[in-house]
Amino acid sequence: MDHLPVFAAVKGRPVLVIGGGEIAARKIAFLLRAGAKVQVVAKALNAEVQQLADEQKLTWFATAFDESQLDSVFLVIAATNDRALNRQVFEAANARHRLVNVVDDQPLCSFIFPSIVDRSPILVAISSGGNAPVLARLLREKIEALLPGNLGRMAQVAGEWRERIKAFRTTTDARRRFWEAAFRGRFASLMAAGNEQAAQEVLAQEMAEPGSTQGEIILVGAGPGDAGLLTLRGLQVIQQADVVFYDHLVSDEVLELVRRDADKICVGKRAGRHAVAQHDTNQMLIAEARAGKTVVRLKGGDPFIFGRGGEELQAAAAAGVPFQVVPGVTAASGATAYAGIPLTHREFAQSVTFVTGHYKADSVPFDWSHLAQSRQTLAIYMGTMKAAEISEQLIQHGRDKATPVAVISRGTRRDQQVNTGTLEQLENLAKNAPMPALLVVGEVVQLHDALAWFQHSSGTDAFDGAVVNLA
Repeated sequence: MDHLPVFAAVKGRPVLVIGGGEIAARKIAFLLRAGAKVQVVAKALNAEVQQLADEQKLTWFATAFDESQLDSVFLVIAATNDRALNRQVFEAANARHRLVNVVDDQPLCSFIFPSIVDRSPILVAISSGGNAPVLARLLREKIEALLPGNLGRMAQVAGEWRERIKAFRTTTDARRRFWEAAFRGRFASLMAAGNEQAAQEVLAQEMAEPGSTQGEIILVGAGPGDAGLLTLRGLQVIQQADVVFYDHLVSDEVLELVRRDADKICVGKRAGRHAVAQHDTNQMLIAEARAGKTVVRLKGGDPFIFGRGGEELQAAAAAGVPFQVVPGVTAASGATAYAGIPLTHREFAQSVTFVTGHYKADSVPFDWSHLAQSRQTLAIYMGTMKAAEISEQLIQHGRDKATPVAVISRGTRRDQQVNTGTLEQLENLAKNAPMPALLVVGEVVQLHDALAWFQHSSGTDAFDGAVVNLA
């Protein structure tokens, strides 16, 4: 280890910056965020630094460097294009045992600036020791995505409660278990939801009555398959879950992102073959939450679009179990985008309708005359088994049999297939389509050939991962 990671308290301390250009401005902004008293030595200041000086946020100390300027400062930063001056600053600072950083010149640094993830008071610093700063920045971006924006405020609230918790949890081990449960459980979820008062009430309840706080159910949309389409909030939640109930539409790539020690339980349903009855799923979710666990119900696409998420939360509400919802990218949006089919387009479709081909036998039948109107797009979920009926009814109610259609199988996934043709060919297109599949009806489908970008090729085999056009 070439550098000792240290977080320096510069608030209210004098820091000398030699240089007044763009690079110096970046360092000055960084120092001001940390509360440093910035003193600048430079022949001239660029507009940004000059404005800070005019606003008295820093002091333009001198126009020329003198070694005596180092005698009363805490840190030194040289940010000039004059290598000889930079070396002079470095050597003078070293002689006075002042920590010094010469920007972009690693040998002339006794300390380095890491890439920082700022969730004050939580700070994460990443450094390559000056060897690969771009790599450090890329790692910072990955970590940024994992840390909720509310993390800093959550840490502040925890700090406000530390002494009270010590009075009730008299051993270090007991306090550790308390905070681990809080940061993984309902307290953290409520903070993320912006409900700070309720979050503090949870801390108070758990402090007074250990084990009395029940868990919660978080309904999460996993998107249509590509793990990159999982939302940032969805990723954060599944990495905090104690138990995850998932369905068959959730891809293996998304499941790989679930917290390693979480229990994963499949409660998926397939047409004509229900592995777990909906009522049983509801009861399992409620039981695990009542046991104090953070329960994630992970559903393909968006849980409120033909995902029965509303039914599951109705059961949770009736049982008095708290819940949250994290929306997901629905299949109609994700799969069509990956297939190069805009759902709306000024020249072809002024509206889009989401329809399910799987419905209760006693439900109200479709308004086929409305669905058959031209210049609109139909995105039909779970419609392959009723493709013949859909085609027949749409044509019978006035939709042109030559209307372009597409069957998108396993949309956004590596083995995505897009089969295109006309409305009268829909039954044949859907007959052997791999599941899950989305049916798209409308003039926008003709844009597919020009706009397809994801694994697109012009093939003749309907099921080799290529695109097939039967028109």
